Amino acid sequence: MSTLLSSLGRWSYRHPWRVLVSWLLALGLAGAGALVLGTGTDNTFSIPGTESQAGLEQLNRSFPQVSGTSAQIIVVAADGDSIVDDPYRAEIEDAVEKLADLDDSVLSATSPFDENVSGMVNDDQTAGIIRLQFDGQSSDVDDQTKDDLRAVVADLSDELPSGSQTALGGDLFATSIPGVTLTEAVGLLIALLVLIVTFRSFVVAGLPLLTAVLGVGISMAGIFAATAFATVSSTTPLLALMLGLAVGIDYALFIMARHQDQVRAGTDPEESASRAVGTAGSAVVFAGVTVLIALVGLGFAGIPFLTTMGIAASVAVAIAVAIAVTLTPALLGFMKGRVVGRPRRVPKTKKGQAPAPRRGFSDRWVAGVTKRPILVSLAVVIGLGVVAVPALSLNLALPNAGVLPKGSEARQSYDLVAEEFGAGFNGPLILTGTIVTSTDPLTLMQDLGNEVATIDGVKEVALATPNETADTGIVQIVPETAPDDPATADLVRELRAHHDEWLDEYGIDLKVTGFTAVGIDISDQLGHALLPFGIFVIGLSLILLTIVFRSLWVPVTAAAGYLLSIVAGFGVVGAVFEWGWFADALHVAKVGPIISFMPIILMGVLFGLAMDYQVFLVSRMREDYVHDPDAKSADRVTRRAAALRAVRSGFTGSAKVVTAAGLIMFAVFVAFVPEGDSSLKPIALGLAAGIAIDAFLVRMTLIPALMAILGERAWQIPAWLERILPSVDIEGEAVERERHLADWPGDDSVVAADDLAITDAGIGALRLRVPPRGSAVVTGSSAGALRVLALALAGRITPDGGRLRVAGHLLPGRAAWVRAHVGAVIVSDTGDTASDLAEALRGRPSLLVVDGVDRLGRAARDQLAARLRDADPTLAVVLTALAPEPALAVLESAGRAAPDLIDLDATAAHSSTTTEVHA
Repeated sequence: MSTLLSSLGRWSYRHPWRVLVSWLLALGLAGAGALVLGTGTDNTFSIPGTESQAGLEQLNRSFPQVSGTSAQIIVVAADGDSIVDDPYRAEIEDAVEKLADLDDSVLSATSPFDENVSGMVNDDQTAGIIRLQFDGQSSDVDDQTKDDLRAVVADLSDELPSGSQTALGGDLFATSIPGVTLTEAVGLLIALLVLIVTFRSFVVAGLPLLTAVLGVGISMAGIFAATAFATVSSTTPLLALMLGLAVGIDYALFIMARHQDQVRAGTDPEESASRAVGTAGSAVVFAGVTVLIALVGLGFAGIPFLTTMGIAASVAVAIAVAIAVTLTPALLGFMKGRVVGRPRRVPKTKKGQAPAPRRGFSDRWVAGVTKRPILVSLAVVIGLGVVAVPALSLNLALPNAGVLPKGSEARQSYDLVAEEFGAGFNGPLILTGTIVTSTDPLTLMQDLGNEVATIDGVKEVALATPNETADTGIVQIVPETAPDDPATADLVRELRAHHDEWLDEYGIDLKVTGFTAVGIDISDQLGHALLPFGIFVIGLSLILLTIVFRSLWVPVTAAAGYLLSIVAGFGVVGAVFEWGWFADALHVAKVGPIISFMPIILMGVLFGLAMDYQVFLVSRMREDYVHDPDAKSADRVTRRAAALRAVRSGFTGSAKVVTAAGLIMFAVFVAFVPEGDSSLKPIALGLAAGIAIDAFLVRMTLIPALMAILGERAWQIPAWLERILPSVDIEGEAVERERHLADWPGDDSVVAADDLAITDAGIGALRLRVPPRGSAVVTGSSAGALRVLALALAGRITPDGGRLRVAGHLLPGRAAWVRAHVGAVIVSDTGDTASDLAEALRGRPSLLVVDGVDRLGRAARDQLAARLRDADPTLAVVLTALAPEPALAVLESAGRAAPDLIDLDATAAHSSTTTEVHA
């Protein structure tokens, strides 16, 4: 992957206009799609397969008057007045008539004085509630109808005596549409300041912001265009905005920081851009993939809107990765070498005296951490454990009008209803079932309602009635507690516990439903999904990091650190939203339950971001340890000293960019907290706290301490596991290897091999040169070894060691290019050699490899010779055969010059001591 990205970075650097115009076209197409196709977001939450959803669907079919969204108007009389007396009663009745005729979407408007309902006038007769029922969900009610409704309420308020109050609320107004405010720009400003300090250049600092904003623009436009095909909640675009900005800035930062360091060290800007994308870009792609997998994993909850949210956010991250590895080097191509920035001041020294080496903060920090690693580890773990204590108080619920800003009309209505009628009136429950077999449906529903009223937690039964066709009945229940109170969830479970009892007694298959019940079901299902999702995320981190770092302890410490960050992030959210700490400073509208999908989103997003920091810090440590000669010493003390040096040097080499990345992500997320949407606020706070804790306490403090404790054991892995793990080069080792071997072999050989080793085939210390127009015949006593060598030269398998360059490309890093420039024919008894040979020579390859020439018949060998005569004269040829004579005869017949003859049996059966082992 690193070599592919390196070539992509070089191409982007050389063709900056093409890359920039391509991304701008993508932005234009996405924006046009959003304008033409966008239908707006939808805050309707549902979970297919749950009891509450099944109840709503049943009501929609048989009792549409109560199945859609609802609204309510509370009227509070002036001090000393009674709501049942005129002018209140008369004006309320007039308003009800106007509301009933307001729009076709209004199915019913119920007066508080209607004899068929109870409880709509409070016990003191100082307040009354007008109920409105709409056709469809809240998203189906247009803005004009809402404006007309507000106008009727305003007229009613004008007609009522002075001192009275009216407020409009209910499910229709329970959620707000979040938007972007100026405070989010503060996060970008902080990010810009951090980038200026990091790069010491205003121009260079602006490039990561430019790429991030472009990526966010494309992803946001794409999300709004997707509303034509899928239901997208209003929180989804803002989550994608937060993530897109954060990772977009950070990913560009990682690549540009590596590029700037290389250019300062004297590397040619084009070569540096290519190398930066191949090294830091590889880590960016890996980190982005982990975020993608975690976000897509939100589908574990089985909730459609959450799955859509995860997919949308993952698209934003994918676009950020693609822009980072293409547009970033393109912008560097515009700047050429002007990325060095202002040099740091060097302390003045006396004449003739060498300047003393500067010890930066990161040097002093990691030295202090690794000096007392056990003490530091205990301090971090215990400290984060204390921070996590408020997480035990977390309660989950869907947002309602109670969490809206206090100045909003829906919040005023919510508070007035709770004050005058009780908190439960803001979240009624509905029992519904089929009563088609009943001969006396009215009495049946009254008896059922009376029994429901005796259950603890039920304040009153507002309505117990059959529908007009007497085939479905409903019982509308007013709980004693608020919709987001855990006691209301307990009441729902208690009502469901009576299902079998009421089925036997009344013959009704009852379901508990309503907006409040749907929210409770969503919260319960999300709670049940946390454990499997956590196992998935942690298991994924263990597998991925084991593959990347070839270690068992590094993944374990990474996963443990992730768990600490998660529970500490939950603790910060709990302290603010449940305990009320700093709630006023952060403009928290109401202390209480948090949005129910906050934990699973926080777990998914923080996992990916935590792996970013783990990869960038620990990969540098591993690189320094692997390249330290003492790491291979037989003396354990020497190896341990090498491991400690690698921890310190690796930390110092990557601390600056990880610190900048952590500060930027924290700034972007925390900017959404003070003025952010009430639904997004706890998510943003959890992400900000989690990022700060993970980056600075876990990755930059705990992990170096644990690595110092483990020493050389941190890099040990069982041999059997090492063999079965796939090789993933995220540190750009293949790119560095190409740089070191750029001048090898020093000639124009199409095939160059030194100390080539393929252990399983018994090939060791093989040296081979085949120039353009040249030929080679390889023989030996093992047909299997010859075939393996042919496949290695054709880029089909990876050698175990040594150096191999084919068609100008170094293997194994450039295997994809080699396969495109090398024709390979494997002779078998059942194969069609003629067609295989024609396919191999298609496209003018620079090398043809034919294995098993001695298995060809006379006619087939003649055909091979004829093909070679007609081929490009610069074609290099390698033939393998158990006996050399057939291969030599083919080359002679083709008019080829005398070939080199190599006998595999003469090579060492093991790798040479000078063999270069592939990473």
